[in-house]
Amino acid sequence: MYLSILLAILAECEGQQQQEQLQRRQQRQPQQQQRQRPTREGTRRQRRHRTDKAKLIQHYLKKNGRLEGMVRIVDGLRENEGNVEIYHSGKWGSICDDEWDIREATVVCRELGYSDVVQETHNSMYGPARYPFWMDNLYCVGGENNLTDCRFDGWGISDCEESEAAGVICKPGPLSRLTAQQTSTTTSTTTTTASTMMQDIIGSKGKIRLRGGRSKEEGRVEVKIGNNANDWGLICGDGWSLFEAGVVCRELKLGYAQNALQTDFFGGNRSSLALSGVKCHGSEKSLMDCLHDRFGAVSCPGNANNIATVVCASEMADLVPDAQEMMRTAHLEDRQLFFLQCAMEENCLAASAYQVQKDDPYGWHLETRRLLRFTARIANMGTADFKPFIPKHMWEWHACHMHYHSMEVFAHFDIINSLGVKVAEGHKASFCLEDNQCTHNTEPVYKCANYGDQGISVNCTDTYHHNIDCQWIDITDIDPGIYTFKVVINPEFKVAEMSFDNNAVVCTLYYGQQYATLFNCSLQRP
Repeated sequence: MYLSILLAILAECEGQQQQEQLQRRQQRQPQQQQRQRPTREGTRRQRRHRTDKAKLIQHYLKKNGRLEGMVRIVDGLRENEGNVEIYHSGKWGSICDDEWDIREATVVCRELGYSDVVQETHNSMYGPARYPFWMDNLYCVGGENNLTDCRFDGWGISDCEESEAAGVICKPGPLSRLTAQQTSTTTSTTTTTASTMMQDIIGSKGKIRLRGGRSKEEGRVEVKIGNNANDWGLICGDGWSLFEAGVVCRELKLGYAQNALQTDFFGGNRSSLALSGVKCHGSEKSLMDCLHDRFGAVSCPGNANNIATVVCASEMADLVPDAQEMMRTAHLEDRQLFFLQCAMEENCLAASAYQVQKDDPYGWHLETRRLLRFTARIANMGTADFKPFIPKHMWEWHACHMHYHSMEVFAHFDIINSLGVKVAEGHKASFCLEDNQCTHNTEPVYKCANYGDQGISVNCTDTYHHNIDCQWIDITDIDPGIYTFKVVINPEFKVAEMSFDNNAVVCTLYYGQQYATLFNCSLQRP
């Protein structure tokens, strides 16, 4: 993968070495003509020369810090796809998929010499993370030369699990060594690589079951793949998420998916794997209606514990954002960066704001940003409380705002133009999930004061008022016009819900020179 990079470095090294040798030869007059040595000695000299080249490359990389920040993709079926790893402080580490999108993937593919990016991947699509996470919550513009040029939480600061590894699928380009044989689609009767419905291979009457759990609501997922009583196969955990787990729980009449795990905790032999690349929309009645990539001789990426498992529950939370409140409270505000320094620490402004800070280290705080502010009121209409997915002792303390983040990514805010291109965005961390207002005689349970428990009770709402930091979208860089405004709650689907079909509010945004308004809002699937 790094052949072209190493060749360029080697050429530079050899150039420096040849200059030094030329200078020494000019300073030294030969005393006598050297005899030609035997061929065997010449062969030894060639071997030593190749060894010297390798040592020279390694020495040059270390001397110039070229290894620091280098990325690679691993565990893919082809060399242009896989989970992304980055080198820092002498060790390789994984990258978390929080905030991971096409822009970060573009930087990775460009750095590796590919012509373009095809897709970013989430949920450890190519197996569980092999190393601890070096990076989390990456924010790239897309034009950076290296991931280290992007904003992120800091080296080794992460709340991610091994099932949250970020990955990429790059488009082969001139610098890629992909061959036609590697990219061809297998057409044998035992293995398929194209995404097809499971019922086309197994049949519409295919069965599933859970095994190895401590109760009937949990276990590894097994699929009936033959006519014999023992013909049951496992599902590879590549990309296994709450969407697929939800279909399994619904089909087995076990309620809702509480967890979608990639683990061998519930047993299972890797040699029994029969399916991989299973993908569901989430609304299917049966797992047979979902797509899959491979069947039969499955090559499951990652280590031995990459087996699809589920934990089901009869009761579940269901968050619903209030579209009317967003329309009522939306307004513009112009504010200097001096008053937005805490928000800048939490990456709540557009990339141009950070560029201003870099270009003008003395006067950047006088720059004015235009913010589209609005109130987000989130109701729990489910049958169970909504709670953060990470334990309390792992909540992150933000000194500037003087509060804990129980979820680093609780909401995404996007503005999209008529071509479907995202032109502005924002995000909100859940610094305080609590019961602000409750109905049906429900008593509030969750309070954030004094490091209290966080969550949203059933029939209660959590409200982020428009005057709170980061409760906005920085629209400084977009022109007045008509856009699509989108707010997504629980955008990375890390916390289980009854349904994700009502987690997004989509509105029409009219942005004028002096004011902005939202209208035609509706609840949609993210």
